[in-house]
Amino acid sequence: MKNSEDTEPEEVDLPHKWSALWVLAIGLGMIILDGTIVGVALPTIITSLDLDLTEAQWINSIYSVVFAALLLSAGRIGDRLGRKRLFITGTSIFVIGSILAALSGSSTLLLLARVVQGIGGAMVLPATLSTVNAVFRGKDRAAAFGVWGATMSGAAAVGPLLGGWLAGSFSWEWIFWVNVPIGLAVIVATVLLVPETKGKVTTRGLDVDGFQLSALGIGAVVFAIIEGPSMGWWAPTRDATILFWTWPQTAFLSPVPVIGLLGLVAIAVFLLWERHRARVQRSALLDLSLFSLPRFSWGNATAAMVAVGEFALIFVLPLYLVSARGLGVMQAGFVLAAMAVGAFLAGAQARHLAARIGPPAVVLLGLGLEVVGIAVMAFLLAPTVSVWLMTIPLVIYGLGLGLASAQLTSLVLADVSTSQSGQGSATQSTVRQVGMAIGTAVAGALLSMGLGFYLSTGTPLDEATRVSAGGALQSLRAQGGQEDLVAELSGQFAQATQMTLLGAVAFLVMGLLGAWIMLRLSKRSEQAH
Repeated sequence: MKNSEDTEPEEVDLPHKWSALWVLAIGLGMIILDGTIVGVALPTIITSLDLDLTEAQWINSIYSVVFAALLLSAGRIGDRLGRKRLFITGTSIFVIGSILAALSGSSTLLLLARVVQGIGGAMVLPATLSTVNAVFRGKDRAAAFGVWGATMSGAAAVGPLLGGWLAGSFSWEWIFWVNVPIGLAVIVATVLLVPETKGKVTTRGLDVDGFQLSALGIGAVVFAIIEGPSMGWWAPTRDATILFWTWPQTAFLSPVPVIGLLGLVAIAVFLLWERHRARVQRSALLDLSLFSLPRFSWGNATAAMVAVGEFALIFVLPLYLVSARGLGVMQAGFVLAAMAVGAFLAGAQARHLAARIGPPAVVLLGLGLEVVGIAVMAFLLAPTVSVWLMTIPLVIYGLGLGLASAQLTSLVLADVSTSQSGQGSATQSTVRQVGMAIGTAVAGALLSMGLGFYLSTGTPLDEATRVSAGGALQSLRAQGGQEDLVAELSGQFAQATQMTLLGAVAFLVMGLLGAWIMLRLSKRSEQAH
């Protein structure tokens, strides 16, 4: 297959390129932060807007769904029209979405605002990576990619702390208001410091059909996972309104498997369509020839599994800390900040460690620490265990997060040619965003099933606790009294959380297996040369 669009073949001469890198890093950090900052404030948002568990999942995951659906298309637009222009446009749209989210007074308005944020974020991320790729060369490029990877992991880790502080000290709306001054400052700095770069367009057309198929496929699969516990995985459990059409509870089959199958078919057709576009030498969203590179294929599979596991943790842990353990949002943020401590410590040393033992070994070590951290934490959820003891495995998890994230991006792109690096980085980012959306969906589904299985007080609070993702438990605790009932519900919520965390461990173990295969492939490549 012929690569459809080339990135800049020569280094852009920019005396202040390191200043430009930090501007891009701040913009990147802002959009990545928004993927995790909502999690710790979610219990407060649930109570404030009277959300149920399904709505809470959508508030958390719709950002990643839209982000993933638009990433490849946005990267192509940046190659054609200019990455600096795309970065400024995306940051502006993201700021507008943040303002709308802060002003939202209902779940519907907040969902729409999160969609707008996702559109902006999808423009920002590929613009940052493609610009770094065009501006830096040689050792400078390795260092720049290190900053980029550390920003990704650090922003994701610090999100819960910042979210807890803003929601606890002010109100949940401030997790969105904070983006406004940062975004405006980034736009001004971009105009002054960041160069304009474009890709060389060698093929005709825009892949509109590919965009529609990929968006339909990703959206339908995530919809099925999120709505499964509510609508029924196989038989309908209630009347379901989808857009303007009602699927009756009396139907033979739930809409969930139908829509999930539709999503898988759309993804399969998308892959066939992309192969066809490449064969006739027209612009395609996805260059499937890249997947003939073993490390690229296994690296993306690893990144997807890791993202599912990481974001399952980020979704469920704040709900447990606030609902089951009765912490304030700010206290929960401080507990989760242990991840950031580990991530920053490891991220700073990842490049030096990679120089000694190699990037594949660093990724393998990092994912091993993530698995150990979450597995240990899963068994520390008993009501009698101090919640602050959980910071120890969270630091271990954060160390792994910093090591793995800082090196995985460059490792996945190791065999990708310079002319295809824009496409390769956009593909990897899309895979990660899909994993993030699926991670939230899987965590919500596991938590809902776990609550349905473990809650057994025999009171109406069982279903209320499940549907509200613990919001009913917060209300009961606030009313005072009924300590025995609160303790029983809290213990059962902890069991459901433990089940969810073990599900996250399973995905991380699959990622660990992928990292081990990448280590073998890297050793084989070194021997061949």
